[in-house]
Amino acid sequence: MKNKPETPEPADAAARRAVAPIVCYPIDTLPAPEMDRYRAARLDLTLVDELVVQPRDAKCWSLPAGHFCRIVSIEGSQVGDLNFWNAHDLNERFYSGKTRALHGTHVSTGDQLWSTIPHIRPMATVTHDTLDWYGWDEYGGSVHDVIGTRCDPYTNDILNCVDYHYCCHSNLSRALAGYTKTDVRDAEMLVHDVCNVFMATGFMPETKQYFMKASPVRPGDFIEFFAEMDLIGGLSACPGGDCSTGHSSDAAACYPLKVEVYKPADGALEGWVPSKPNGYSRTHGT
Repeated sequence: MKNKPETPEPADAAARRAVAPIVCYPIDTLPAPEMDRYRAARLDLTLVDELVVQPRDAKCWSLPAGHFCRIVSIEGSQVGDLNFWNAHDLNERFYSGKTRALHGTHVSTGDQLWSTIPHIRPMATVTHDTLDWYGWDEYGGSVHDVIGTRCDPYTNDILNCVDYHYCCHSNLSRALAGYTKTDVRDAEMLVHDVCNVFMATGFMPETKQYFMKASPVRPGDFIEFFAEMDLIGGLSACPGGDCSTGHSSDAAACYPLKVEVYKPADGALEGWVPSKPNGYSRTHGT
């Protein structure tokens, strides 16, 4: 947030502020996901895997290309921190900043989750969202943000001088270390900024600080993704519960989340191909 200014306003300050904004990345030429194909395919799905993520913990799972994945609220209002990695190269992972630049601060049906440089390609497409009715509230908030960085024990140490092990960063680090059979200190370097599923967030009007409020999610709600490539998913059931009061502690009421993986019927995706790596030459003018 910006403090009280120390520099006097110039004579043309009002005119400078009045300059109209433009969208940084117009998406008119962005290849659109095949939503009609996905909507048809999701009408005949077979459940092939499911797991439950316990409160203040995380799990990883396999999500093959061409499959659908649902994150489901099952017991109470609970938010989750979601990571995706390329199943064949963990260095290619979800890029929340680029996703935010292309689609905005919050994602819903038809938006895509993009991967990191040098690949920059769709990893997953949101194909259904039972909270899409929420839209934007009176505070400028919405659901499923790609703003937040995940709660982590390092920031918690700075702010609260407490060694807390069940922040989402730690949860995801333990889960990835267990899934890949690697040291947790190595795994944590692959954990990255998240898609905050079910989390209601925005920016405070005056200070523009990141805010959170009680999630509107209820048991039975879900967000669904289509895998544009072979993925490993990671989900933490945040220690903040519904994030109405705080996080990074054992104070909030927390609930489990369920992950369901579905395979479409044979032939439903005929002609579809997984996303391809970015076409840039990587020569950078040399």
